[in-house]
Formats: sequence, C-alpha cells, structure tokens
Amino acid sequence: MSSTRREFVTAATLLGTSAALLGARARANTALQDPGARAARPLKILILGGTIFLGPAIVEAAKRRGHTVTLFNRGKHNADWFPELEKLRGDRDPKKGEGLKSLEGRKFDAVIDDCGYFPRHVKASAELLAPNCGHYTFISSISCYAKNDVEGANEDAAVATMPDPTLEEMGKNYEYYGSLKALCEQAAEAAFEKRACVIRPGFIVGPKDTTDRFTYWPVRVVRGGNILAPGAPTDPVQVIDVRDLGEFAVHAAENGTVGRFNACGPGERLTMGGLLESCARAAGTQLSPTWVPADFLAEQGEQGDGGIPIWVPYTGDSKGFHTWSNQRAIDAGLKFRSIDDTVAATLAWWFEQPAERRKQLRAGISAEAEARVLAAWSKRKTG
Repeated sequence: MSSTRREFVTAATLLGTSAALLGARARANTALQDPGARAARPLKILILGGTIFLGPAIVEAAKRRGHTVTLFNRGKHNADWFPELEKLRGDRDPKKGEGLKSLEGRKFDAVIDDCGYFPRHVKASAELLAPNCGHYTFISSISCYAKNDVEGANEDAAVATMPDPTLEEMGKNYEYYGSLKALCEQAAEAAFEKRACVIRPGFIVGPKDTTDRFTYWPVRVVRGGNILAPGAPTDPVQVIDVRDLGEFAVHAAENGTVGRFNACGPGERLTMGGLLESCARAAGTQLSPTWVPADFLAEQGEQGDGGIPIWVPYTGDSKGFHTWSNQRAIDAGLKFRSIDDTVAATLAWWFEQPAERRKQLRAGISAEAEARVLAAWSKRKTG
C-alpha cells in the first residue's frame, strides 16, 4: 500500500481517535484551566499581529474571556479572519507607509505583542503606547539565551548579545534571532518600566502551525514503517501548545503580570520516546523506531531541528536546550494541556487541510534521507 493510500485509510480512524482523545482531554482541562470562564474585569486589549498561528490563539483566548480585542497589523495575512474585531492597519516599522499612525492617541488596558523581531520596531510601538496603556506583554523566545549547555537553567541566565545591536537582519543562519529578541525585550521593559511581562516560549506547537516542525512527528508515525528516532528515547523535549501560550498571554494581561517567564512545557517531563509513543496512541498504530545516536546523526549531517525537527542533541553545548525551568511561569499561572491532547489536535487539524497542503510537509527529514541514514546506521552496527 502506498504511503498516500495508507494515510488516507488511517485518517478516518485517526480522526475518530483524535476526537475521542480531545473530548477526554477537554473535560480534564476545563477544570484545570477553565478557558471559557469570563474575566472578572473585561479589558480592552490591543494585539500587535494576531493573524498567524500564535496570534489567533491569543485572540480566541481573549474572546472567550470576554475582552474587547483590537488588532494592529499590515493586513497581509488572513485579513478576513475575525471580521467582528476592530482592525487597525499600519506597519511595525514607523518609517514604512503609515507606520504606527493608527495607534496614535488610542487607549488600551493591555497590549500583547506577538510579532516583535527588531528592537527599533518594538521601541517605537512601546514608547508610543506606554502613556495610554496599562500593561505590555512581549512574546520573546528561549532563543534569547546566550547558552544552552546548563540543565534546568532559569530566567536569570545571561541573554545573547550581538556585535552591532543596530543591525536589522537575522543573519544567514538566523544567528542573530535570539540576540534581537533579547534587545526587543529590553526595549519593551524600558518603555513600560514595571508594567511589562516577557514570555519566553520554547517550540510553539499544535494545530495551525505553519512550520510543520512538530506536525512532522505524528504524520510520520501515521505513515508507519521503520522510523528514524533521533538520539535516545530518554532525551528531553520541551514544547508549548499554542493554545496554552495564548491563554497564558491573556492571563498575564488580566493580572498585570510583571517579569520574565520561560513558557516551556508540557507540565510533566517529556522525552523523545514519550512523544513518539503519544503519536502512536493518537494514530492507533504500532510504533517501530530505530534510535540513532546523536554523534552518528552529526556524521550524517542530521544534527537536529533541521532535517530532524524539534529534537536537539542532549549533549555538549545543547544539553540544556530542552530542560529550561518553567517554575516561574507555572507560579504565575501557566497551565498545560497533555502531550496527548496536543498530538491529537495537531493530527486532526492536519487531516482537515486540503490535499494540496498535505502533499509535502514543510519540515522534517525526507523519506529518501531517512532511508539513507537508517541504512548507514544498520551497516555501522553490523560492522
């Protein structure tokens, strides 16, 4: 049976399995997170961005809580979404077009910034809004840290720097992404002083993910066969469900939360083996992984978060990447869905996508490369 046919046959069962899992998890999580409860004090919330993956999750969380939401963006992505909301058009770069003009004089209880990548842009919006807005939440990234070699590090760890802080480009290999995020954090905190919340998520995953980095794994398990499993089954993995992150951002706005918080989940320690087992449960299939050590993958040019997404070698300079402490965020109100919920929701969403979208995952090792690495590993083991 071809892989396409196999996926089609699996999809019907999968959707039923996913629906059952989602129903059970939803009942459990309603008591845990109570995402549908109305806020005691409805707020006027401005969301900078709001149209791609995380943005809509924040919007939905805010709407469920009864807040009045306004979006500010260029109108270039999913402009038809949320027709009931006020939409202000402009550009984060005040030097482009109308820039931030539509925000001038506007007053909001809280601002949630999910699309700040360059400090000059964040500085401009934060300074403009600070006199008329009560609170600013900036969505950063754990990539802001200078090193990832220490296990269990917290928000006090040093952040990355760059030779020229005025440079406005990520770099050829995105080497400046983290340091730019750190500078954006500082710009937001300087403008709002003791009224800023910085959220540093790890890999953001779940339904509607445009990158397919996490989606690769449940879809690969659905395809079946011998799966290249990276590293060891005990290697740690940290991800944050986009819905949990959206709810935490709104929670921070409601409570005027101040400080820096690592938004890394799930709630219990997750391993690569545990992730694959969750994928198998959601797909209703038997799991057949071949665990290939990190050093051999490096020899083959597959070092993680490239051809093999989400996983990062649990060694050397990256040993702490998937072990960041999330205790401060938990203490501040971050709640987590189970990994089973996230996997099931991701697969259900994937099989709802048009066939054209599902022709090719946007991330993950190709079937040909996977077979090559597995063959090479088998040869190495047999000598």
